[in-house]
Amino acid sequence: MPDISDIAPDFTLPRDGGESVTLSALRPVAVVLFFYPRDDTSGCTKEAVAFSGLLSEFEAAGATVLGISKDSAASHEKFRDKHALTVPLLSDAEAEVCEAYGVWKEKNMYGKKFMGIERSTFLIDGAGHIAREWRKVKVPGHAEEVLEAVRAL
Repeated sequence: MPDISDIAPDFTLPRDGGESVTLSALRPVAVVLFFYPRDDTSGCTKEAVAFSGLLSEFEAAGATVLGISKDSAASHEKFRDKHALTVPLLSDAEAEVCEAYGVWKEKNMYGKKFMGIERSTFLIDGAGHIAREWRKVKVPGHAEEVLEAVRAL
């Protein structure tokens, strides 16, 4: 699990629309990575809609925003189209990137234990270092808080 100021674990993942995204290839642009549990669930939809709504402001502040979950690229495309999302959604089907960032956790819901993604966001600066992290994210106001952190880089 990386710490603040560490180089962010690099990856190449497929995205909605059929292309792939390599984190290190995005430098020197800052990157916001938001890990979310599942396409088209209530909290995940609100989070993706919030980041999409602020995408032009993130770009104006010099950052790219990427969403990551274990859902397939095809699932991401349905999710994107249903909610008019504009942020790229990456598919980490094997949870390798989730594990590299320490967001693949044991969760407990209704007394059942299972492995899943802990909603988390990482801000990676233009040199590829982790500048900020948010774990156990609560969705309301989160995208706005991350935008302020981007502007403060």
